[in-house]
Amino acid sequence: MNLSTAVASAFAPDGGVARAVEGYERREGQVEMAAAVADVIENGGTLIAEAGTGTGKTLAYLIPAILSGQRVLVSTGTKNLQEQIFFKDLPSLREALNRPFSATLMKGRSNYLCLHRFETYRDGVNGNTSAGGRLIESGDRVMLPVIDAWAKKTETGDRAELRDLPEDLPLWKDIAADAETCLGSECPRYGDCFVTLMRQRAAESDVVIVNHHLLCADAQLRKSAYGEVIPSCATLVVDEAHQLEDVATQYFGIAVSNFRIDDLVRDVERTLADLKVPPRDEGYQAISRVTERSRTFFSALSMARMEAAESKARYTSETFIDYFQDGAMLAGALQGLEATLVLAGRKGPPYTPGETLDGADEMIATLARRARDLHQDLSFLIRASDTDFVYYVESRGRGLFLRASPIDVSRLAKEALFDRMRATVLTSATLAVDGSFEYVKSRLGIREASQVRVPSEFDYARQTLLYLPRRMPSPKAPTFSAAAAREVIEILERTRGRAFVLFTSYAMLRSVQPFVEMSLPFPILVQGTAPRSTLIEQFRSTPNAVLLATSSFWQGVDVMATRSAASSSTSCRLPRLVIRSRPPESRRSRRAAAMPLPTIRSRSRSSRCNRALAGSSGTALTAASSPLSTPACGRWDMGVDF
Repeated sequence: MNLSTAVASAFAPDGGVARAVEGYERREGQVEMAAAVADVIENGGTLIAEAGTGTGKTLAYLIPAILSGQRVLVSTGTKNLQEQIFFKDLPSLREALNRPFSATLMKGRSNYLCLHRFETYRDGVNGNTSAGGRLIESGDRVMLPVIDAWAKKTETGDRAELRDLPEDLPLWKDIAADAETCLGSECPRYGDCFVTLMRQRAAESDVVIVNHHLLCADAQLRKSAYGEVIPSCATLVVDEAHQLEDVATQYFGIAVSNFRIDDLVRDVERTLADLKVPPRDEGYQAISRVTERSRTFFSALSMARMEAAESKARYTSETFIDYFQDGAMLAGALQGLEATLVLAGRKGPPYTPGETLDGADEMIATLARRARDLHQDLSFLIRASDTDFVYYVESRGRGLFLRASPIDVSRLAKEALFDRMRATVLTSATLAVDGSFEYVKSRLGIREASQVRVPSEFDYARQTLLYLPRRMPSPKAPTFSAAAAREVIEILERTRGRAFVLFTSYAMLRSVQPFVEMSLPFPILVQGTAPRSTLIEQFRSTPNAVLLATSSFWQGVDVMATRSAASSSTSCRLPRLVIRSRPPESRRSRRAAAMPLPTIRSRSRSSRCNRALAGSSGTALTAASSPLSTPACGRWDMGVDF
């Protein structure tokens, strides 16, 4: 039996999927897409498949991939969708297909506990020293025993297992695995490193589930000849493929921030202290110079950003001239720190007789490499002379970032991602522009591809309701958050909770949150207070719950269970409220003329509305924070056509 026949059999009315998947509805669009995926896996090449939300595209690509018997790499837009595939879809398919296969869930390093960093940090806290280069917080002493007990029994080291661990806990940054501080095979805990074990499991698996960030990070590593994270696979499936260009632009770009420099300074200071280097040593003097130059440079940039009153602004070599000298002096200080560390490494540990430290040579070499990379990146950014990049300054909270993004990632994406695959499937609910895939093909460097478009299964006129307030102030107005909060409260009172309230920024979320919590009797869940998977599970199981989150939180959320748990009425609507705190931007100034992108984004927002429908018999309410007539928001604010 060839692959196409096996796939058709699996989707037959009496096939394995119908028998094993609870509530399965046969959808012709799903069967059509699955046949196209099977064909490209059998014969090689590239498939671009647009399938509206509700089609069941996840099963449409997973079933052919598993039945092919080849190792498949699945990349998703979010960790939410990763976990849904790994914990929900794959177990169901093991039963449905009656075929054994192994699978591994791979996330970025920062999701995993670093045993070496944790032990160093824990010992510092227990010894009442300044752990991690910052003051010990009372929360550290509360959470450390919890993490310590978990570390002794976890098999994965994935922080998602700690259901009560706040998403934004400062402590985690100091104990998580990190590429810049990794000692590699020289680490004393290399043998039981959770990242190493994850890679080993992936190398032995039939299905490897990653997200776009890890996919592009791995491609950048391969491009830089630093090795690889993801094992080689014959087939690549990119779900939520409309997000891939944005992520690739980030990972193939260059960035320097005050946070990155502060982290380097902290780690050098801690290493010198561990090695008992005398305070007058040249290493401390080099650190002091970097700290001073960094403060001067970023303070000047910060003042300029405050005057501009914008969180992000482009710059060129001409407009950056007033800051070039300060930036060059910081780059010189980083180069001096690198030279000092290289010389120190040549002396060899210990710095003082009789003192030894596991992995000291590798630690110093790693710090020297980080200083070199920072020096090179900063020099590139302050020169701003490469016309293949666009340069901008961005402020986020207390962080200030200099970034350079490639104008066109098509060649990089083609060479680093697609050329090494025998078969590639790119799928999303929103890929075509005016019925054509030419735009997304050009942006991702795809020349030839098979194509399939499957319409949504939903009847929007019957199943959805769009609400727009009659009057709303501009998102930039100081009264906007209070006005948005009033609308949210009134809607939630009418629906008795049971809603996602999605924001375009954390700042707006935090400003609306107090109004909602004080005015409503319903359970309020807030992004950042617990892992996302925990919040979603709490939302599903808690009657009348309201979840406040940023808009990206919605992606990959399975609402079928949510809707049934949130309401006892089959005709009840699951509301989705969108609070926009800034007008939509065309994809940076460098693409002001590339108008298809807002269209893709609007349809992406439409697909989020689709998820609230939760089936062909569901209904959903979507509310926007501003009317379509508001000039700042534009026609694509909602993107749902009724």
